[in-house]
Amino acid sequence: MKRILSIIIICFAFVNTYAQTFQGNIYYKKQNGTTEPLPFAQVYYLEKSKLLEADADGTFKLKITEKSTLVATYVGYTRDTVVAMPGMTQADFYLSGENEVAESVITARQPGNTLSKLSSVRTEVITAAGLCKMACCNLAESFENSASVTVGYSDAITGARQIKLLGLSGTYTQMLDENRPVMRGLASPFGLSYIPGQWLESIQIAKGPSSVINGLEAVTGQINMEHRKPTAENPLFVNLYVGNDTKLEANVASSLQLNEKWSTVILGHVSSELATFDHNEDGFRDEPKTIQFNLANRWLYYAPSGVQVRFGIRALSDDRVGGQMNFTKTTDRFTSGLWGSRIQNKGMNGYVKVGVPLNADNSQNVALVADYTYHRFDSFFGLKDYNGKQNSVFLNLLYQNDINDAHKIEFGITGQHDNFDELMGEHFPALSIIGSSDDYKYTIDPSRIENSIGAFGEYTYRLGDKLTFVGGARLDYNNLQGWLFAPRANVKYSMLDNKVILRASGGRGFRSSNIFVDNLGMFSTGRTVKVDDNLDLGEDAWTYGGNITVYMPFGYENNTYLSFDFFRNEFVSQIIVDQERDARYVWLYNLDGKSYTNTYQIDFSVDPVERFNIVATFRYTDAKVTLSGQGLVERPLTSRYKAVLNMQYSTNMSKWIFDFTAQLNGPMKLPNFMDMEYSPVYPVLFAQVTRKFRSVDVYIGGENLTNYRQHDAIIAADRPFSTDFNASAIWGPLMGIKVYAGMRLTLWK
Repeated sequence: MKRILSIIIICFAFVNTYAQTFQGNIYYKKQNGTTEPLPFAQVYYLEKSKLLEADADGTFKLKITEKSTLVATYVGYTRDTVVAMPGMTQADFYLSGENEVAESVITARQPGNTLSKLSSVRTEVITAAGLCKMACCNLAESFENSASVTVGYSDAITGARQIKLLGLSGTYTQMLDENRPVMRGLASPFGLSYIPGQWLESIQIAKGPSSVINGLEAVTGQINMEHRKPTAENPLFVNLYVGNDTKLEANVASSLQLNEKWSTVILGHVSSELATFDHNEDGFRDEPKTIQFNLANRWLYYAPSGVQVRFGIRALSDDRVGGQMNFTKTTDRFTSGLWGSRIQNKGMNGYVKVGVPLNADNSQNVALVADYTYHRFDSFFGLKDYNGKQNSVFLNLLYQNDINDAHKIEFGITGQHDNFDELMGEHFPALSIIGSSDDYKYTIDPSRIENSIGAFGEYTYRLGDKLTFVGGARLDYNNLQGWLFAPRANVKYSMLDNKVILRASGGRGFRSSNIFVDNLGMFSTGRTVKVDDNLDLGEDAWTYGGNITVYMPFGYENNTYLSFDFFRNEFVSQIIVDQERDARYVWLYNLDGKSYTNTYQIDFSVDPVERFNIVATFRYTDAKVTLSGQGLVERPLTSRYKAVLNMQYSTNMSKWIFDFTAQLNGPMKLPNFMDMEYSPVYPVLFAQVTRKFRSVDVYIGGENLTNYRQHDAIIAADRPFSTDFNASAIWGPLMGIKVYAGMRLTLWK
């Protein structure tokens, strides 16, 4: 009760407050290359349907809260469009006489990774430029430049990538697609691999308690993805990639403005490996052989009245085969004596978002979000099977009122329906004697229908640029968990003319665990899965912390900053996956004791000279958990620290871009069945060179340039059907040096 009261006293929860002042300068660019301001030119703010006017010097200012499309116009001149992304505060528009040029494209240089200066939540922004620092084939690989998010493999068989935020599994981080919850349930193990990096415009990583608007499931934070928009000025974008591991990938995006009201974007992806390898000679593929197809179509209807309707559909198919090198799709796993795995994911998602302004300046509006997800997961791992189907519906009705510059309120209702049909089973090891592959040693059926309905409210108070105070709470009724109350709060205070910014936050999160897909790595073992009777699937945690950011008056354009933050997470209830309790089993049981993490992080960014950026980050994690028979111990397979150094240099006009990233990964406490108590400290290096032409970028790069690998990633690889076999204890890279090349083709309107 004291914690609830303290959180309410801090304030009353969060809203996504990315409001920032954006300044634009509009110039007339003459044929001889000189420029002069265009007084009183007009700017159309597409998303808000607002028309602005520049001053006598061709300068205008406005507040933006999200990705914003700004079109500068002047009678007798061409128009120019700039897409202002989170983190951008200034851009120049250049117009020419209509009889002077047929076409012009102007872009502003974006920082790669920034800290949002005006958000009330500690938020790291990875921009479109940041997504190009590496190949970024998918969302998981987009975080290699960030120390906030740690990326690793869940096991050495499936190729599933998992992230950790604040020292905890990515299942405790709420994933959002333009503020719509995604990657829930059966899609979560491979969900990061199903979002191509080149489909995205930016990623926002918000630490700690987040908005109650989108539900209860944000425990460690939120990661919000902004996709390429239907209104973008790119009728065609193509990205092609090839790696020395024989991986081929193609991404296509096409944004089409059909008329003044309708626009659409089509997104396509296909990837596959022509071959697989066994570099460590343990008899198993280093990565599974996969083929993935992914297609999405998003629409925007924008009426002159300000009504917006956004809707879309997405379908995917992913087929991956792992295990021993000679195992293929046609191999009989029961009679061949080979250990193999096959995982097939098929999914479909459809959504609609409707926004209706209730007055002329859109200070009051109503929004409806409806989302449907179908996902099918069919798999086997040696002699274990797991099959599941998911049907989920999410509804959110929201009212927003910007009362004035100081006060804002939001409230609404949310409904969530989840139908999980699952079955896990383990076959007898000698089916040739029993005579049927349908004979099971045992099965576990965690199927459930879960319904919840809730109401939420948030209040925001702003005192100019000095203070932002956001507080809110939601109350949900869940048919399995009962009543759930979640208060959340965030406050930001700026001092010394925004040179020093303080933030504090706290709140509560709930989620229902999907015990098998949340812990997919446990199937890549020879152990039997044991689930305690009457296992409570509900997980309940409090997270609170703070941040201080200091902006320093040196470096090019005085954009240097030093940031320090601390967050603590405490679980009230949690599901423990324990491989140390008994060497024959993987035990799943409810927490009986303490479970917490303390995370400290420091970030430093400086541009020593023009077009040269250096970002250095260090994170330390203290994670403890209570395990049966051991008491409170260091959480296994959680890195104590991580340091990241990223450097980027661009030549004039960004014709050449050089990127270098170095990681230093600290030790992990290893499970007691491994030979070492702690994993070694190891470095990982990345490098990429990009050459920009008029419409084409060509890049070449390398990953893990030190060729560091976890050589004995699979324990007892020579005895895959024994209880000693274990491919789930992963602490380091599985692949050696990777070299890749690719190109990005962008056609502009």
